[in-house]
Order: sequence, then C-alpha cells, then structure tokens
Amino acid sequence: MQPFRLHFGAAAALALAAGTLMPAHAQNVIKIGEVNSYKAQPAFLEPYKKGMELAVDEINAKGGVNGKKIELITRDDNANPGDAVRMAEELVSREKVDVLAGAFLSNTGLALADFAKQKKFFYLAGEPLTDKMTWQGGNQYTFRLRPGTYMQAAMLVPEAVKQKKKRWALVYPNYEYGQSAVAAFKNLLKAAQPDVEFVTEQATPLGKVDAGSVVQALADAKPDAIFNVLFGADLSKFVREGNTRGLFKDRTVVSVLTGEPEYLDPLKDEAPDGWIVTGYPYYGIKTPEHKAFLDAYQAKFKDYPRLGSVVGYSMIKSAAAGIAKAGSTDADKLVAAFKGLQVDSPFGKISYRAEDHQSTMGAFVGKTKNEGGKGVMVDYVYYDGADARFQPPAADVKKSRSAD
Repeated sequence: MQPFRLHFGAAAALALAAGTLMPAHAQNVIKIGEVNSYKAQPAFLEPYKKGMELAVDEINAKGGVNGKKIELITRDDNANPGDAVRMAEELVSREKVDVLAGAFLSNTGLALADFAKQKKFFYLAGEPLTDKMTWQGGNQYTFRLRPGTYMQAAMLVPEAVKQKKKRWALVYPNYEYGQSAVAAFKNLLKAAQPDVEFVTEQATPLGKVDAGSVVQALADAKPDAIFNVLFGADLSKFVREGNTRGLFKDRTVVSVLTGEPEYLDPLKDEAPDGWIVTGYPYYGIKTPEHKAFLDAYQAKFKDYPRLGSVVGYSMIKSAAAGIAKAGSTDADKLVAAFKGLQVDSPFGKISYRAEDHQSTMGAFVGKTKNEGGKGVMVDYVYYDGADARFQPPAADVKKSRSAD
C-alpha cells in the first residue's frame, strides 16, 4: 500500500507549493482504516491481510472506486478493546480515514461498533462472530461480513441432531465469542431435540487453556457428545490432550471453525477424524468465482488461501462496492447503500440484509479427516447465509435491535 501513500504525499506537496493544499478527503484517494489483533492472532490475520492486499490491488488496477484509488491503513489493537478504540480514534482524527473496518475478536469488534455508533462513522466488521454485532446491540453504522454464531450453530445443529446423542458437554473460550456460540448452540439444539442434557461446561481463558484439567473434567462428565468452540493454540492443546487420553473415542464432536485451514493445518498428524465442523476446503471448491480467487491469490503470494484470506478479500470488495453505490464516503450515504448491497465474493454473490446489516455469506459444513498425516474436510456442503433456516425470525431481529 506504500506506493499510494507516496503518491498522496507527492500530490500534497505539489498542492502546497501552489498554495492550494486541500483536505485529505479531497485528494484522489479513499482511505480504509483497519484495526485488528495481528500480533495476537497471526494464524488467521496474516492470510487475512494478504486477502485485503489482493483486493486493493485488483480494485486499483481497474481504476479504483469513483475515480479514486483505495489506500489501506492498518493498526494493531493488541487484542484489547480499549486499544482498538484508541486506534480507531487515531485513524479517524489523524489519518482522516473514510471508513473503518476489521476486528477479529468479538470483544474488540463490539468496542469498534460502539465507537462507530457514538461517532456516527461507518464501520464494516469482517470477522467478529458474536450475535451482538448485528442483532442484540446492533447499530445503524455497523455492518458485518461473516456469518455469526447463531448462523453457524444453525448450520451445525441439524447434523448434531442426526447423531441422536443425549448427553452433551461444552468447551469454549470464556469471552464474548465463545459465550455467544454456546448460547446459540444450546438454544437451537434444545429446540430441535428437547430431551438433550448439557452435562458440563468448561469455559477456558482465551489463549490460556489448561488442556489436561479440561479434558479430564469433560471425561468425568461422561458425555455422549462434545460441542467445541476452542480455536488456535487452545484447540491444538485440547486436541493433543484429548487424543492422548482417549476423550474423542466413540464420541461425537461438533466443532465451530475447526475445518478452517488456519486451525486444522497446525494439527498435522494429530488432526481428528470425523468431527462435524465449519471450515474452508479451498482444495475442493470448483466454482468459477472461487477458482479465479484461488488462482490470483496463489499467483501473488505463492501460497494457498486460508479462510482469513477470503474474509479480508471480501471485506475490501464489499467496502469498495458500497462506496461505489453510494457515490460517496459519507457515513449516512454508505449506510443507505449497504442496505441490500450485492457483492461478488469467492463464495459467490452475497448481499447485506437491510433489517440487520448482516451479510449472507455462508459457511461450509463437513467432517474432518486425517489424510496422510494432514487434516482435511470431507463430505462438505456450502450453506448459503441467505437461507431462512440460518437466520432468526424477522420479529426477533427487530426486537433485538429496538434500541438502534
């Protein structure tokens, strides 16, 4: 992104020399300010940043948006909501960005959403999965790309019900995302299978799981099945300890996110067989949209994409499409433009729902398989987020956003 900053600096110098220095927003650039937990969550966010860079390159190669080039300015939030807000403030006041984007963790995403609401500034959340981003606590200036915890739970629950297991154990990171995912899964599973029992909940500190004691506590509860929400290094420790102690033997495991390459690949020969997961089988998606993305990504980075790559790429493409439709970077005009906005993504066409600002990007649901010492997804299906089965009733959405 540096060439665009140099170009902007040269243009400003020329304008100053001529005595006609214009405000940043009047220059021939659109600034996207992006805040994220790069140091804390590199497995997802390094590929995510590459996805953003690919999208910026493609957009600018075609002349930019509304005649202006896109410039991406990123900041690290140290996985801390307070720092996320400070970085957002810096981007808005000092860098004069036109829109805010980003966040990985749900608690930092909610902090940015509140900042956007207070400042009446447009914010596009790529990754935070808590339902509070778009439903309970959703606000006028915040839109979200990825399917949230309710949507992913709604995609997994039918598969869980097919297993006909009564006693379920739950393990999750004890912060906003984990709590939201477990609440959605419990409510949806109980509605579909009223006799289900939840025999234990293990809520672990994010990034600090004591895998031995957690696995022992789960085993002591003698569940028939386990719902897992752990990811990253916590997931790796949990799988290793669970394999060692035989926790997963003859037990159904339903696991959010585990099929994503950024979390499945590090497991290597410890990757479990038969877990029901959401994920991203980039190696088997044959659609023209995905092939074009895959080829471009591999050509630029000499690496395969992760789900983070798709999210970063689709988020920037969404921002560009919204700005083009609005013909402006004015926050209120962007809000109006994003309602019903359609965007081409590697997963096909998606849209942003007017009623809750949630995109219809879907997710792949399948099973894990240890194939030659490497974890892959098999028997997978793509579930479209526009499917009414994966959204709460419209009346519930309206009620949950009543404060907006």
